[in-house]
Amino acid sequence: MTRNYRYMAHWLAIVSLSSSLLACSDNPNADLEEYVRTVKSQQKSSIEPLPEFQPYESFTYQAVDLRDPFTEPTFSHTRAVSNTPSNNGIKPDFDRPTEPLEEFPLDSLRMVGTLEQHNDQWALINDTDGTIHRVQPGNYAGQNHGKITRITDFEIELTEIVPDGIGGWIERQSSIAISE
Repeated sequence: MTRNYRYMAHWLAIVSLSSSLLACSDNPNADLEEYVRTVKSQQKSSIEPLPEFQPYESFTYQAVDLRDPFTEPTFSHTRAVSNTPSNNGIKPDFDRPTEPLEEFPLDSLRMVGTLEQHNDQWALINDTDGTIHRVQPGNYAGQNHGKITRITDFEIELTEIVPDGIGGWIERQSSIAISE
C-alpha cells in the first residue's frame, strides 16, 4: 500500500503544480485580446466615394460633302496650290559620291565629341553600328543630303535638302546635339 500511496502522491503533486500554474493566469490569451482591442479602436474606416464619370457624348461626322483628309493632300494656307514644281534652283547633287553617314537617319546618329588641331575642328559621330566617324564642315550625314555647315563643342549644324511636296526641293536646318 505504501507503493500505491507514493504513486498517488506523485500524481497529486503534478496535478497541484499544474493547477497552481494555471491559477496564475486566468486567461492565457489576455495580452493578445488587449492588443486586438487597441488596434480596432485606432482604425478609421472611411473609404472615399467612387468618382462620378461624365457620360460619353457621341459625335456623328456630318461633313461628308467636304474634302476627305485621308485621301486628298493638304497644303499650307500660305502657299498657293500649284501642280507645277518649284524652280528655286535648290536640288541635291546626285553626281557626288555618297559618304558612309548618309545611309543612317539623322536622328539615329549621336555626336560623342570633338577634336581640334590648329584651326581644324572635327566632330566624332557614333552610328547605329557602333562605329565612330570623324567629320568636319563639308561632309554629309543623314538620308536627306545633309551637309555639315558648322561644328561647335555641343552640336553639329547641317543644311538638309528635302522635297517640298510639289516636285521641287527646299533647304532645312538641322543639328545633332552632343549626347552624354
